[in-house]
Amino acid sequence: MAKKGEKKPFRHADDPEAIAPWVRRFLEHQRVRNYSERTVVGTESSLRCFVEWADDRDLVMPGDVTKPILESYQRWLFYFRKPSGKPLTFASQRFRVQKLKVFFRWLARENVIPSNPASDLEMPRIERRIPKAILNEREIDKVLAQPDTTDVVGLRDRAMMEVLYSTGIRRLELGNLELFDLDPERGTLTVRQGKGRKDRTVPIGARALAWVARYVQLARPMLVAPPEHPTLFLSERGEKLNLGCLTNLMTGYVDRAKLGKRGACHIFRHSMATHMLERGADIRLIQEMLGHAETSTTAIYTRVSIQHLKRVHDATHPTALLEERAKKVDEEGTGDERREQVSSAELLSSLAAEAAEEAAAGAGSNDALAKTLGPPARRHAS
Repeated sequence: MAKKGEKKPFRHADDPEAIAPWVRRFLEHQRVRNYSERTVVGTESSLRCFVEWADDRDLVMPGDVTKPILESYQRWLFYFRKPSGKPLTFASQRFRVQKLKVFFRWLARENVIPSNPASDLEMPRIERRIPKAILNEREIDKVLAQPDTTDVVGLRDRAMMEVLYSTGIRRLELGNLELFDLDPERGTLTVRQGKGRKDRTVPIGARALAWVARYVQLARPMLVAPPEHPTLFLSERGEKLNLGCLTNLMTGYVDRAKLGKRGACHIFRHSMATHMLERGADIRLIQEMLGHAETSTTAIYTRVSIQHLKRVHDATHPTALLEERAKKVDEEGTGDERREQVSSAELLSSLAAEAAEEAAAGAGSNDALAKTLGPPARRHAS
């Protein structure tokens, strides 16, 4: 009997034609084709769950899996309950089913199975809602005031929050920032290998730059440990901050502000977009800043120059300028007359969906990768 916390081996893991070995090959296929490690880990976590479910039902070979069986698995996910008694979110259910669809499509393409049983699966619908928690400018200032900036870690955290709010970058993008990704002279920040492994350059306000400069001068040297890491924001061990730590830090500061709202890194992203919209920024320019490839209606956005985007940011972001805020964008305008309008509600609902997707994808992001696929910890469905 396996000890608590140990992974019980699958009964047919030694059969090279069983499902589990094919999952291992599929993960290798993704790595060889330069998929991000985060994508591979999320895929492994989702497929492990399915392999365990199939193993418990004596479904050994990929050819044993049919569309009705996959629909049965979908129902199992729906009725699944976590130890807290809560169900999986529909975003999490959709994430797991999507990974299955990709896996079985690959098996069919490799001629492991004659046809793809997942090709016609109906995906769980994701509601497009406005984010529940958006902080107004007064509330943002209260959250930003929570860290003790006389302390090394507090100064680091204030600088991180200022960057999140000024630029609207994602949690992963914040954690991956390096020292030379900031260009104070141009007032820009370069996001490398963002979502979809795409690079982009975004404006960053003078206030955020001032806090980062203070952190780099006074706090970061106290956190550096040999060998020095190029990452901008370091942990107390001198290493890159992990995503869970970033979430816990930001959640703690939002809670300490006692605003009656919950949120973490994404709440700064939501709030930044809302505040710029309220001050007249063009939705498509905000879309460019956020790194969205498309809207919920799949309309492709026209790329804009960083100089133009910087002017709009200066004019509409509450903390873009240290002194008097620009009163209007120059005669070039924000591009409203040149581009089709998209509703602000649509933009914000896409942000809410993105946050849900990130939460679902992150569910297995901290799992250690094993050389041989093993089952996830035992779960019970109601």
